[in-house]
Parts: sequence; structure tokens; C-alpha cells
Amino acid sequence: MNCMRCGFCLPACPTFRETGAEAESPRGRIALMKAVHDGVMAPADGFIEQMDHCLGCRACETACPADVKYGRLLEQARDAIEDAPGTRGLRARVLRRAIFRGVFPHPRRMRLLGGALKLYQRSGLARLARGSGAMRLLPSHLAEMERILPEAAGDGVAARIGPRLAARGGEPVAKVGLFRGCIMDILFTDTNVHTAELLAEAGFEVVIPDAQVCCGALHAHGGDMAAARDLARRNIRAFREAGVDYIVSNAGGCGALLVEYDHLLKDDPGLAEDAAWFAERVVDVAELLRRGRPLAFASPEPVRVTYQDSCHLRNVMKSSGAPRALIAGVDGVEFCEMAEADRCCGSAGIYNITQPEMSGAILAHKMEHANATGADVILTSNPGCLLQMKLGIERHGDPSRTKAAHVVDFLYERIKKA
Repeated sequence: MNCMRCGFCLPACPTFRETGAEAESPRGRIALMKAVHDGVMAPADGFIEQMDHCLGCRACETACPADVKYGRLLEQARDAIEDAPGTRGLRARVLRRAIFRGVFPHPRRMRLLGGALKLYQRSGLARLARGSGAMRLLPSHLAEMERILPEAAGDGVAARIGPRLAARGGEPVAKVGLFRGCIMDILFTDTNVHTAELLAEAGFEVVIPDAQVCCGALHAHGGDMAAARDLARRNIRAFREAGVDYIVSNAGGCGALLVEYDHLLKDDPGLAEDAAWFAERVVDVAELLRRGRPLAFASPEPVRVTYQDSCHLRNVMKSSGAPRALIAGVDGVEFCEMAEADRCCGSAGIYNITQPEMSGAILAHKMEHANATGADVILTSNPGCLLQMKLGIERHGDPSRTKAAHVVDFLYERIKKA
């Protein structure tokens, strides 16, 4: 830990900005990690609470002059918590393992889950649950989240467009492997389809390796590093066998772990070279679209748009200019930069579910800035951020006037085809 305790991370940290408490800052959390590591304190409730309170947005890393890899320290700390006996209740451990290991790593089970959710949404059961008052049995933040979920799917992108999409307009610029994700492919299937279609229009051959699985981000962030490494190994094999030039992500949270597979598997000598091969090919869809054949976009009517950065896309994948450039290049779009667009929205994977109070406070400030732009559409590049923005509009905005959308969907609806 080469933290100099300079304090540059403090104003970059969302939880410190909310509370002003040293323990709620990266510097404070690193001090707690060191104390546990040195045996000065036990990994008890207070320590666990602070590790859980961290959003893992990694904004502190961009502010740190000593290049402290805080995200990696946090993952190690959470991994140690999960390994230590008695630090989590048996019920919580069983539930987490059942979901993280029993569902997310299995595409077929995820599609079954998507199909069940689709049936719930389309059959009238959702309306019945809301109208009968049954949703009041859930915590309020979960009931709100249920209302804003997009229509689920039980098929996935490959079932809709096939395992390969040919490049359009001539010889392929490159061969791209689409990382479809797990939640992404059942809740945002259209976004995956639109990603492939835009890339094909830009001259890329798009393939969707069937053997790919969940990226492992939720596992890594939740302290199950063994499961994250296993998923990484499976994904590396799938894309290496596909022989792709790029691995494209349309979810900042997924991309941030994919691009660090080389670090995740640094102690695996048999896969270190393949992991490096994989990591150096991971790229966000907006960045890749700018490397392809030029595309033209036009809005059917004037629209004012703002953009909320995905923390992991900006802070880990180092991409913030490409989405903005694509948005601003759409004819008929007025792009209005949001104040503190680089600050976390409070989604942070499942943080808005596990830490609703802090997440809600962060979201309220975010919506102050979003509303100040007067935007008709709030765009982002990550599914979690998108759901959080929809929740923010419901709580603090005007749903009849303002919408939230993924950058890919916004561009796809406005592409001018030759």
C-alpha cells in the first residue's frame, strides 16, 4: 500500500462527500485495511460495514498522485472478509452463493430467469401485484426498482441475430467478439442487438462466442475472487478460440473487469499470456465505432441530451470522450454537459439494492445536476447506471418529459443507412 495520505482522494469519493467522515474515504478505508492486515484490529462489523459502504467507483484512482490501485485493494479486502469465518451470517452466505454461483455463471439459467420475468411482466401478474398492494410487502426501494425494469427476454442476442453478423459496406475492418453479459442479455437484449447492428454498419464482422459466460464483476466486487477467476478463464478460452481482433463491451461495469483479466489471473502461469491477449483487446463500443467506417446519425426532431459517465468506463477503461463525440455528432442534437457527470450515480452494481440509503442520497444530488441541464434524454453507457437514472427521473424528475437511454440505443434509432 503506497498511500501517502495526501487527501487528494477525499473530494473524489462519493461517500466521503456525503458524510465527511474519514472512515468513509479511500484514505480511511486503506488505513482500516492496513490495521486488519497488521493485526491491530479484527475484521469485525465496523470494518465490514465500511468495506460494504464503498461504491467501488474508483474515482479515487484518477485523483491519486501515487497511483494507488484502490479497486484491487478493495477486492482483496472483500475477498478476505468472505474467507474469514463468522464475518457473514450463514443465511447471507448461502443466498449469495446460490445467486452468484448458481445463476449468474450459467447462461441457460439466466435465460430461464429472463423468460420467467418476461412472463411476469406480460401476463398481467405485474399489474396484479402492484394493484393488489402486494408490492408493499417489499422494501420501498425494491418496489421502485421493479417498476422501472425494462421488458425482460428469454432468448438473448444470439437467438435474434445468429452467432455471426457480416460486415456491411465492403471488406471487414476487423473481427469483433461481442461480450453479451449476463443481466445485459436478458434485460437489455435490444441493446446487445443494436450494438451488433451498429458495428456491422461501421464495417466490423461481429461474432458472439456461445461459450462465453458472466464477466465475474459482481463476484470480484462481492469478495468471491475464486469464482471471478474461473469465469475469466472460461471467457478467455471462448474469445481466443473465436480468433477475434477486438472484444467489445457495451456495459462499463463488465468492461472494467474484462480489461483487467491480466491482473486477475496474474498468478496463473498457464493463462497469463492468454489473459494479457484478452485484456489488450477489450474496448468499449463507442471507442470501437469511432475506429470503423464513418456513420451518419440524425434525430427526427430537435432534442436536448446530457450524458452521465459510467464510473468504470471512465475511471478504469479511461473512456469518456468517445460517447460524447458520437452524441454530439448527431444532427439535431443539442448536447448539454452535466455538472459533475463524472461522479457516481449510486448504482454501483447492486449497491442501490444493498445500500439504498446512501445510494438514494447520491442519486438525489445527481438528479439536481441532470435536471439543471433541461435535457429531454439522459444517456449513459452502463445498464446499472441506466436503471439508476430511470429511478432518479421517477423520484426527482418528470417522467412525462425526461427519458433515460443507453447511448447505443439512442444512436441506433438515429442512424442514417446508405
